[in-house]
Amino acid sequence: MKKTLLFGLLLFNVVFVFGQSISKTIQLLPDTGQTISYTPTFGEDNDYLINTPSYTNNGDGTITDNVSGLMWQQVDGGEMTIENAKTYCDNLVLGGHSDWRLPVSIEAFSILNHQNNNPAMNTTYFPSSGAEYWWTSVFELNSTTKVWCTNAGGGIGNHPKTETISAGGTKKFHARAVRNTNTPPTLTIHFTDNGDGTITDNLTQLIWQKVPNTSALTWENALKYAEGLSLGNSTDWRLPNIKELQSLNNELATNPSVFSPYFGNLGVYFYWSSTSLPNQTTKAWYWSTQFGITTYDTKTNANYVICVRGNPTLTVQNEAVHNSIKVYPNPASNYIVISFVENPESPVFEFSNSLGQIVLRKEMKVTSNEYRLNTEKLSNGFYVLTVINGKKRDSFKIVITK
Repeated sequence: MKKTLLFGLLLFNVVFVFGQSISKTIQLLPDTGQTISYTPTFGEDNDYLINTPSYTNNGDGTITDNVSGLMWQQVDGGEMTIENAKTYCDNLVLGGHSDWRLPVSIEAFSILNHQNNNPAMNTTYFPSSGAEYWWTSVFELNSTTKVWCTNAGGGIGNHPKTETISAGGTKKFHARAVRNTNTPPTLTIHFTDNGDGTITDNLTQLIWQKVPNTSALTWENALKYAEGLSLGNSTDWRLPNIKELQSLNNELATNPSVFSPYFGNLGVYFYWSSTSLPNQTTKAWYWSTQFGITTYDTKTNANYVICVRGNPTLTVQNEAVHNSIKVYPNPASNYIVISFVENPESPVFEFSNSLGQIVLRKEMKVTSNEYRLNTEKLSNGFYVLTVINGKKRDSFKIVITK
């Protein structure tokens, strides 16, 4: 199942402190682009579609990100020092515009595509340039020598500015300029403590678990824990993808690199994302709260978990659709309907609980376009409905409320 979640990402250019105003420079946070499943366990990145990446080639050397609203330089400016990168972007005239700049970290991270690797970009719109890293305008806290950079593998981290070839190093750090297409509005409040164990990020409209799980879990168990969480009168929690997780990073703090006092409970740990590494599928991306880098670890290792859910006014849907299969109503009560565009091959329907245990299984011998299943025996809570149609398996997250 791909569940569509829409939420606005608001980005700020000023010091992050309690009550400070925030400038919105990105309208929406694009999805990671991960479209392949790497586990039968429900809740991985592929199971949720969050603002599908979409670009427009303007035909003048610029690319507009239709999700974020940012305009990007199509072909990066090549290898250069951080000082020259800033000067280059500030002086750039391209596509009839002269208000180009180096991106901040979250902007640069927003155009990475985590289904691809080396480069982790959509090369239809951003041709490969041989870059290993791309500069941002953000220096590490209290440092004049380390700069935040995205990398061609799909991560982000703080690197010595001397690592690039032009500064005497051996690596290729390139500059790609960005500009705003509209004047960013300003918000006055970044986070809201909802008083029920949850925190709303008013920038992204995401709602976060305030106190993370106290035990480290393997990646598979992290998915199950997140999908089974009931908190703040909600059950639609999930493991965040790597872009959502990275949006919590506060580059003006370290050990942990979080926004205090709201996320002081996170401590200094590695936090799993739902995003797999496409070229090493036994590994998944995580966020380290020591400085805020994103990198990856073997899925069987144990890391920590903070769960997320979307804005409830935007994510509540009465039906789930995937691969021409529609499931409704959702939430359901005493029955659920599974509708196929084409006649299935004697389908099998399995309901699994939050522990992955099959609690209801129905095999249908008669071929029909629509099936009505009795769910009266299922107690309140969330379930994963797996539809087995020949060799195809499609999973849907279903909520039962009575």
